[in-house]
Amino acid sequence: MRNQLSLSDEDENDSSNSVFCWWKTAEEFKERGNLKLDLSNLSNLTPTVKVLREMERLALVAPEGLDDLRHKLLTYRSGDFWSPTGGINKEDMKIPPLITILLVGFSGSGKSSLVNLMYSVLGRSGLIPFAQTSGNSPNYTTLFIEEHNVLRSLRSGFCVYDSRGFDYNRMSESFEDLTAWMVDGVHHNQLCRRSGDEALRREGMVIPSMGSMLSSSRFKRRRVNCAIVVANVADIYKALQKGDSKPLEATRELFWCPSLRKCNENPLLILTHGDLLSAKERIDGRLKICEFLGVSETTGTYDIVCLTEHGLLADDSDPVTAYALTEAIYRALIFSDRTHSPKRNIKDWVVIFVSWVMCSISAFFAFLAYFFSRLSRRDKLKL
Repeated sequence: MRNQLSLSDEDENDSSNSVFCWWKTAEEFKERGNLKLDLSNLSNLTPTVKVLREMERLALVAPEGLDDLRHKLLTYRSGDFWSPTGGINKEDMKIPPLITILLVGFSGSGKSSLVNLMYSVLGRSGLIPFAQTSGNSPNYTTLFIEEHNVLRSLRSGFCVYDSRGFDYNRMSESFEDLTAWMVDGVHHNQLCRRSGDEALRREGMVIPSMGSMLSSSRFKRRRVNCAIVVANVADIYKALQKGDSKPLEATRELFWCPSLRKCNENPLLILTHGDLLSAKERIDGRLKICEFLGVSETTGTYDIVCLTEHGLLADDSDPVTAYALTEAIYRALIFSDRTHSPKRNIKDWVVIFVSWVMCSISAFFAFLAYFFSRLSRRDKLKL
C-alpha cells in the first residue's frame, strides 16, 4: 500500500528525497498537475485541494524542517514562545516551570499510540530512546492519567498527559471528568474510575486496586495549559458509512466543550488512523469531520498515521508523519505561552482583601436582617 513517491518530477530518481506521500494517489492531485505551488488562485481552491496542498507543504518542509523543530523542542523552556502584549514585561507574567499538554478523546481514538509515536519521533533526541504507555496490553484499560516527558532533557519545559478515553454512552459523566481536569488540574497516576468499571473487570480487563493508587495524590498537580483533541478518522468514517453519526456528534460535543474552550479558544485537532484507508477515504473523512466541527481543513488540524497496516508503530522513517506530529506539539507550546496571565502585585492583593472584607460585612448584615425578620414574625404570632 505504501508507495515511495518523490516530491517532484526532477527528484523522481533521487531516493534520498523520496518520502511517503499517500495523497498523491488522489484523483484531484493528478488532475491539477501534481499541485504545483501557485499562490495566485488560493480563494478558488476546493476543500479537497486545500488538504492536498497542506500535505504537500508538510512534505516539502519535513526533510529539512524536522531536525530544526526537534532542536527547538529539545531546548524549549516554558515561556520561550511568549510574545509581549498589553505593555507587560515577561518578568511580570505568571509562567509555570513546565507546560502541560493534555490529550483528550474517546476510547480507541489513538491517544496512547500518539504518545508512543512521540517517544519514537522525539525521544531519540533525549537520554531514553523509546518508552511505551501502559495501555498497550490487550487486557488493560487505562484508569488513570499518565504523565510523559517525551524529551528526556534537563532543559525541556513541557510534558504530555495521556488521559482515559471517554465513552460515547456516558457523555455527561465523561465531561464531568474533563471539567475537573481543566479546572483543578491533573497529576500523574490520577485515578479515573467510572460506573462501568466493574463490568470491565468481569470481562477480564486488568483493573488496578485502590491500594495501588494510595500514593498517586503525592504527585504534583499541574494546570492544563493546552488540550489536544484526538479523534480516529477510520472509526468515524466507517461509522458514517454505516449511517451512524454518533461518534462524529460526540466528537463535536467534545471539541466545543465549554471547559475545554475556557483553556483553549482554538484547541488543536489531531486525526489518527491506521494505514488502512485509501487516499480518498482519508481526505473525505477529514473534510467531513472538519466541516461538522466548524473548523478549518488545514489550520490547527493534523492527519497522523499512528499504526501501519501491519500493526507497527510509524516513526521518522515516514518524515511527513514525524514532522506533522512535531509541528502539532510545537504549535501547542505556542498556544500555551499565549495564555499566561500577569502576576498579582500589591494593588491586586489589596483589592482582593478589600473585596473579601466587604463581602464578609455584607454577609454579616444579611444574616442580621434574616435573624431579626424571623424574630419579628414570632412576636407577631404571639400577639
